[in-house]
Amino acid sequence: ALIQSPVDIPKLALVVVDEQHRFGVMQRASLSEKGARPHVLAMSATPIPRSLALTVYGDLDVSVIDEMPPGRESIRTRWVQSDRRDAAYGFVRKEVEAGRQAFIVCPLIEESEAIQSRAAVVEHERLSTQVFPELNLGLLHGRMSLQEKEEVMDRFKTREIDILVSTPVIEVGIDVPNATVMLIDGADRFGLSQLHQFRGRVGRGDHQSYCLLMADSPGMEARKRLKLLERVRDGFELAEEDLKIRGPGDYAGTRQSGLPSLRVASITDQDILAMARREAMRLLETDPELTSEANESLGEHLRKYAGGLTADVS
Repeated sequence: ALIQSPVDIPKLALVVVDEQHRFGVMQRASLSEKGARPHVLAMSATPIPRSLALTVYGDLDVSVIDEMPPGRESIRTRWVQSDRRDAAYGFVRKEVEAGRQAFIVCPLIEESEAIQSRAAVVEHERLSTQVFPELNLGLLHGRMSLQEKEEVMDRFKTREIDILVSTPVIEVGIDVPNATVMLIDGADRFGLSQLHQFRGRVGRGDHQSYCLLMADSPGMEARKRLKLLERVRDGFELAEEDLKIRGPGDYAGTRQSGLPSLRVASITDQDILAMARREAMRLLETDPELTSEANESLGEHLRKYAGGLTADVS
């Protein structure tokens, strides 16, 4: 609501963007432009490639929380092949019989002719009648009213529901310490940030938790993501790997991944990038308009390039 153009905040001094990876570049820019250049604090468990790249150039300062809350155990993550689906369901049943609860996430609400992927409504019916008929299953998706969603979540928190079948609406804001299994069906349909966010819905209690990634026929890029998620637990490290896979996008534009229009040898060349930043700061202090004979050519190139710049660097 705050980023809509009619909203005016003339004395805005500080902008805090939580779940930063869920917003587009122009959305964040519109909010930070509502005051007299307010301070911006962006928070994310898995920064998008563009934001991570900007930290390298000094456009964003970084603070990393690299410790788990006290008492939390690392979540065990496994990519489950399609022929092991029954075994995965058996593991979910075993956890529920031990007194725990589980999430099953599907990419779609209802089946689509255009996208071959599992849908929450259909899966809820199938799982309730054919796979877990003796258990209590709940359904949650974005087309439900706020009251309906709250009722389902309340029943899940009070353990009336054993398994919650859901769309990605559970990505953030869900805290059920007794839930120990996150089964993501159609995991190849999600990016690393979403998968890591889903995984973070479990592992919030004292019991060992698990994340099962199910994908029937993932492509090459999806296989990389799934194998990476199996190996890496840290969100910031995942973001760095995502940067290598997808590219940083445009540092001065709006694309948040892909090959940049500004070419550098490598985003991992920290020493060279630090040296370039020091030289850029020196130039800004001694010749900010780049009009001296030594810097005239550089100034012309920069002014030509600057036509597509956006003010936001988050």
